[in-house]
This record gives sequence, C-alpha cells and structure tokens, in this order.
Amino acid sequence: MRRLFPAPWLSVMLAVLWLVLNQSVSPGQVLLAVAVAVFIPVATRGLRPQRVRLRSPWVAVRLLLVVLVDLVVANLQVALQLAGPRRQLPRGGFVVMPLDARDGNVLAVLSIILTYSPGTVWAELALDRSAVLIHLFDSRDSDRAVARIKQRYERPLMEIFE
Repeated sequence: MRRLFPAPWLSVMLAVLWLVLNQSVSPGQVLLAVAVAVFIPVATRGLRPQRVRLRSPWVAVRLLLVVLVDLVVANLQVALQLAGPRRQLPRGGFVVMPLDARDGNVLAVLSIILTYSPGTVWAELALDRSAVLIHLFDSRDSDRAVARIKQRYERPLMEIFE
C-alpha cells in the first residue's frame, strides 16, 4: 500500500484540490482526481526530503525565539545603517563558512534562516556539504559573523535534527 500511496495526505489533498479547481464531482473528474492523487506522489517520491525527526523540541522552540528576535534586530540594524545619521555605508562581500552539519534538514532550515535574515544570503553549498558561500551585508567582521551564525543557528539545528 505504501508503494501506491507514498504520501497519503498529499494524495488526499491533490484529489480534493483537483475536484475543487474543476468545480465538479462528475465520475470523469473523480477518476482523474484519483489518477492524479496516485501518480504525482509516486512520480515525485525522489524529490521529497528525508523524514524529519525532531530530537529536541524545546531547543526548536528556543531557536524559533532566537531567530525572531534576530530578525527584528537585523532589520533595525540594516535600516539604521542605511538611513542613520552617520550613513556609514556597509562593505558587503562573500564569505565561505565551514559547516559542521551534513544533515539535509539542518542545511535546509539554516539556508532559510540565513536568507530571511536581512543582511545575509545563502549563495552556494559545496558539493560535499563541507562549506557554504554566504553574502554578508557588512563583511568587515566576517569571522565574528560566521562564528555567530554557527553558534546561534547551526549548533541548535544540529541538536534538533541530528
């Protein structure tokens, strides 16, 4: 049964979505909905990420709070740096950050955090997952920024997923 329905909830949602979008529950549309609900999850099985297993949910809650606070602070820092009285222009640049994490879930969440954060962008992951190229809004103290990212985000993510 698992081979025919590798993602049962996805199949259900696809069938319902098909019927809603076509605004019909005629026998033909129901048959097409079932076909779509069976075919798409089977065809895209290899594209789905590995199963997620949270090892430390409380660390996840703490990380969420840290990220929310950091996002607010980073937004204010970027705004002040661009529109502040001194108008000290940042020196943006690319930095290679070595990675301790190899788990796909850790890397995916870390990439989201870095890209959402004003002033940082996840640019490229090394093929062996040993390092990531990130762009910093202000790269004058890149070593400190990398250490901060590793301590505040990468380590807790490894604790959560690995």
